[in-house]
Amino acid sequence: MEQEIICNCCGARMLAKEGIFREDYLHVVKEWGYFSEKDGKRQEFYLCEACYDKLIESFLHPVMTTEVTELL
Repeated sequence: MEQEIICNCCGARMLAKEGIFREDYLHVVKEWGYFSEKDGKRQEFYLCEACYDKLIESFLHPVMTTEVTELL
């Protein structure tokens, strides 16, 4: 059975082959709480790596990046 994730920004399809995704993506899950206009709602989305890169380029403060030496 083929698994698929679709980027919510550009619509790119990411497919798993033999149960393994051959490209990485960002998966965000947010449960909104008190003092939010979205109180009690849970939202979830996926971004492909290209859309993630475009998003963080627009940030006023850069994303903190550290080197990881052991990959799981």
